[in-house]
Amino acid sequence: MTNTPTLVFVPCFSGAPWDLEQLSALGRRPLRTLRLPEGVDNMEDYADVVAAEVKDLESYVLVGDSFGANIALALATRQPEGLRALVMSGGFAANPISSPVLKVAMRVMGKARGDLYRQIVLRIHARNLASPHDNEGQIPWGEVKSRRLFLENTPATTFGARVSAAFGADYSDSLGRVSVPTLILTPSHDVLIGEDAAKIMRDGIPGAREVVLDRTGHMFRFSHPDTYAREIEKFLAQDVDERVPVAS
Repeated sequence: MTNTPTLVFVPCFSGAPWDLEQLSALGRRPLRTLRLPEGVDNMEDYADVVAAEVKDLESYVLVGDSFGANIALALATRQPEGLRALVMSGGFAANPISSPVLKVAMRVMGKARGDLYRQIVLRIHARNLASPHDNEGQIPWGEVKSRRLFLENTPATTFGARVSAAFGADYSDSLGRVSVPTLILTPSHDVLIGEDAAKIMRDGIPGAREVVLDRTGHMFRFSHPDTYAREIEKFLAQDVDERVPVAS
């Protein structure tokens, strides 16, 4: 019998666990997710958390979304023994924000607390996450839902800590250490993540494949979960399943 790897889903910047029930195209595979810890401001520390989460697994695939993609990449560069594949969506190897104005704004936003955080910062952040295609997917999305996601899951201090973690991490020179099949899922419209982020990872990770999902935005994991899951299933079937060791 084939030893099917467990898919481990690493949360986005909000820190909220994935809704695995939305990923029906992956239903035949073992799935696992987690909640990110609060107040952690270092990407390597986040990678340590995920490493502890997969410690009991002999075979697994890391699936990271946005901030979670950077965490998954950080762990993948360590070449852990059980890792069979890497999937990153809306991800980055280093500070993903190319706009100097937005970089400064994010640092300032990370220091906001109280009503300033809830009423101003999260509205601005939700606007930066939005795309014209968010209502076209299987689950219509929008700025209101994005803001609610953060209100319910991300304290102001944690938001600021994660800004520091994202801005301080740089795995550009370590991409060659990723030694497993890699899928990069990129939305066709993304205001938050710079245009070169996916290209840097695709060019730096040996054999990495990029798929651009037409008419999707940065929140496509939420708005287009079925489309998203089907691309992952296709990748696993083509590039991973045949490589998985057969259990005796």
